[in-house]
Amino acid sequence: MEGLGNDSAEPAVAAFDRVRIVLCRPSHPGNIGATARAMKTMGLSRLLLVAPERPIDAQAEAMASGATDVLAAACTVASLGEALAGTIHAVALTARRRELAAEPLWARTAAAEAAALTAAGEVALVFGNETFGLTNDELMLCPRWAQIPANPAYGSLNLAAAVQVLCYELRLALCDAGPPPAIPDAGHPASHEEIAGLIAQAEQAAIGCGYLDPARPRRFTPRLWRLAQRARLEREEIHLLRGLLAALRKG
Repeated sequence: MEGLGNDSAEPAVAAFDRVRIVLCRPSHPGNIGATARAMKTMGLSRLLLVAPERPIDAQAEAMASGATDVLAAACTVASLGEALAGTIHAVALTARRRELAAEPLWARTAAAEAAALTAAGEVALVFGNETFGLTNDELMLCPRWAQIPANPAYGSLNLAAAVQVLCYELRLALCDAGPPPAIPDAGHPASHEEIAGLIAQAEQAAIGCGYLDPARPRRFTPRLWRLAQRARLEREEIHLLRGLLAALRKG
């Protein structure tokens, strides 16, 4: 629908450019096209597809309904880790509570937090497969989990509808106040790959000192990811911890 109104205070374009929408293993090209349309109506343009089951086709273009430029610019990657490279924050949409999970937030709160963090770096909104959602391993990579307060008796949303809700909430947060000013001398938020490097080094250190049996790792790695995401590590802290681990291994 057109002509539903315009924002009186449009936020800086840079804030929108720092947001990426990630679809993990989407199965229907039509949903990819509808997602592109949902994004464009909210001013977002960066779409990443993780291992889509089918390529973008004529159905996707038809469902995009004028947002074919978003489809044309979409990037396809093999894993969620690749899709999150360079981000400092990711919000995963999930309909159910999982073991070893961060406490979920309502979509509005999670979107407002993500909007504020665009002042510091790139953020991602992550959505799962239409049938199975996100895997536990994929959810582990996202520091925030969000839920849409839908009807508890029937909470199933179409993929593109869920994207529309999150994109709307994000736009609402950005247009309401805009990202806060950066704090002088504040540390730089660690990127996804910097956190992954720290965890990989910690695993090797744990194996090297005999603390971790690689044949029976139990939940060592998922708990490290949970700890790192909850701590909101900064780049300088990553360097400090990696230097400490390296020094301990030499000793």
